[in-house]
Amino acid sequence: MPRQIDENSLSDAERYAAAAVQQASRIPDLADDTPILPIHKVGIVGAGTMGGGIAMNFANAGIPVTVVERQAEALARGLGVVKKNYDASASRGRFSPEEAARRFALLTGSLALEDLADCDLIIEAVFERMDVKTDLFAKLDKIARPGAILASNTSYLDINQIAAATARPDHVLGLHFFSPAHVMKLLEVVRGDKTAQPVIATAMNLARKIGKVAVLVGVGPGFVGNRLLAQRTREVQKMVMEGALPWDIDRVVTEFGLPMGPFRMSDLAGLNLGWVRAESKGETLRDRLNEIGRHGQKVGAGYYDYDENRKATPSPVTENIVAELMAQKGIAPRRISDQEILERTLYSMINEAANILDEGKALRASDIDVVWLNGYGWPAKRGGPTYYADRIGLATVLAGVRKYGWTPAPLLERLVAEGKVFADLSA
Repeated sequence: MPRQIDENSLSDAERYAAAAVQQASRIPDLADDTPILPIHKVGIVGAGTMGGGIAMNFANAGIPVTVVERQAEALARGLGVVKKNYDASASRGRFSPEEAARRFALLTGSLALEDLADCDLIIEAVFERMDVKTDLFAKLDKIARPGAILASNTSYLDINQIAAATARPDHVLGLHFFSPAHVMKLLEVVRGDKTAQPVIATAMNLARKIGKVAVLVGVGPGFVGNRLLAQRTREVQKMVMEGALPWDIDRVVTEFGLPMGPFRMSDLAGLNLGWVRAESKGETLRDRLNEIGRHGQKVGAGYYDYDENRKATPSPVTENIVAELMAQKGIAPRRISDQEILERTLYSMINEAANILDEGKALRASDIDVVWLNGYGWPAKRGGPTYYADRIGLATVLAGVRKYGWTPAPLLERLVAEGKVFADLSA
């Protein structure tokens, strides 16, 4: 089992985490005199949960925002949620009612993309489908003024493909906010193959203005944060089909220090996020839960059962479905120890972090740690995935990777062979 970090080193980990944030703002290939483009007005396409939250970031910084939706009802609903958020903050004493009104007044709703013509930056927060986004960017390219930056809030899709739908790929990038966007500190700034240096410099500078911790990442499925998350998701789903129940896995993850386990997190986000009923074949636990209407916390049932106060309890329905699926697949359940759960959730992520670094999708190991510290609730006392890996020993991680039958990251193998650690890559 990964040995626990000495309690005496906790302050070292926390100091490391703070220094890593400062380091993330430094882009080695970005000259100090790279021009910063002026951002006086921002446009947001989409008034849903993400669009509204993103808009609040700019209004909070005193930057006017135009929010565009296709339907008046959706626009009114989205702006209504924003106003409710501001009113709630004022009622809690975070700022005065007058300040809440001032911030909300910086938001303008519209049903016409043409009203974004004078914006310096336009961010889309629409449905996560490539055809939807490329169609929208082709339209925005014709509407936006010359020199305006076009950004996608995609959490997974190829920024280069989105940029190719425009005649200004040098002014296209990803700005991946995390939900809730007005609360979460992390912003993944996704550099496309043709994104101009001034556009990167502007995005990093703007992130600071709106109170975000920005990390520059490269194009690839899931970028950095969700790419690691995908590896963990794969393993926890496999373990459920081997004998571990969702609440067993969540308990181990939260005991490690994360605020929420993967299954509770899925329930909170909504199990039907990206799920299409017409395409569901009932082959996975998630499919079957969705098919019977267990879409997560919002409906009182997902992997867990929820009471009126949203308190979660292990669900016998979920347990029965797991048993049925295993029986149908001819799988005999086995006992999976806490040690194995922890190793498979953490080592899968660390191995992928090494791949990300080898591919140049993150500038430095500490940047990966910043992403998980500020976007996913990784405990500061454990420094981040690569910091933690260095502390328990990369040879230990590599042995675990091989034990569980995964393909070791070439960088991980090289570091172990050379007696080095992730931190040496930035030395």
